[in-house]
Amino acid sequence: MRVIAGKAKGHKLETIEGLATRPTTDRIKETLFNIIAFDLPECRFLDLFAGSGAIGIEALSRGASKAVFVEQAPECVQVILSNLRHTKLMQNAELLSEDVFVALDSLAKDKYSFDIIFMDPPYAAGLAEPVLQKIAEAGLLAKDGYLIMERSSEIPLSLSGRWQVLREKVYKKTILTFLSLEEEIS
Repeated sequence: MRVIAGKAKGHKLETIEGLATRPTTDRIKETLFNIIAFDLPECRFLDLFAGSGAIGIEALSRGASKAVFVEQAPECVQVILSNLRHTKLMQNAELLSEDVFVALDSLAKDKYSFDIIFMDPPYAAGLAEPVLQKIAEAGLLAKDGYLIMERSSEIPLSLSGRWQVLREKVYKKTILTFLSLEEEIS
C-alpha cells in the first residue's frame, strides 16, 4: 500500500498483518480520491475505524488542512503513528485511540465539524447505522459536508433519520456509499 498523490506521493505505508483489518485496495482508494479530489484542499477530514490510517493520510497528502483518525486497536494505532511520521504529515493529524462512540462524543464536545467523513466499520459488526445516527445527533458533519462509507455489498444498509444517498460506487463485493444530511426544517 502506498500514498497515491500529493505531498507524500509514493511513500509506502505499513499495514496490519492478519484478518483483523481490511485495507482499502489501491484501486478503490484511487477511484475514491479521484471523486473527492476537488473537495480536499483545506478540508477537515475524519477517518473513522482508521486501520492503518491510509485514507486520512491520503487526504492530508492531497491538501486536507486537518485529519482526525479514530482507531481503537492498539496495534493499528502504532501503525498509524508510524505512517504519519514516515510521510511527515503528523503536524496536521490528530489521533484518538478509543472506541468510536467515545471519540464521537469527545469531538462533539470540542465542537468539531468535518467537511468529509470516511468510515469503514467492520462489515458484520452492525456499527454502520448507530455510528451514522451518532454523527447526525452530534452535528459533526459540516453544512455542505458529506460522509463516505465503505461497506459490503452483501450487507444491506438501512438509513434512518436525515441521511440521504448522494451516490454509490460498486466494486465487486465492496460499495462506497456517499451520504449527506438533509437540511432540518424549523
